[in-house]
Amino acid sequence: VQLQESGGGLVQAGGSLRLSCTVSGLRFESVAMGWFRQLQGKEREGVSCISWSGGSTYYADSVKGRLTITRDNAKSTLYLQMNSLKPEDTAMYYCATREGVTCAASPLSENRYRYWGQGTQVTVSS
Repeated sequence: VQLQESGGGLVQAGGSLRLSCTVSGLRFESVAMGWFRQLQGKEREGVSCISWSGGSTYYADSVKGRLTITRDNAKSTLYLQMNSLKPEDTAMYYCATREGVTCAASPLSENRYRYWGQGTQVTVSS
């Protein structure tokens, strides 16, 4: 199983980015997916989760209203639309496959996720 993130970069505060995560080696529509991030010097934290169909989503309080998770099962690709970015959003962003098809029960707990990408860096300047 391979996950490949892309779309990171340098953006000014208030700007937008869209991250992508392409998955291969498993039936993409058979798993829920999540985005995580790791700020420098801090532990990795959950950002968002999406169910297998895209019909259910969950967000960390810190990103609600600014970040949107979506998926395209036909393309085996997960997305994270990031708007109104803040300097505190600066981090390495990772996508991961979740055990099961829903985000129910600890949607942002790392223990519920199995396969991980290598990450893409997002830097927001003030």
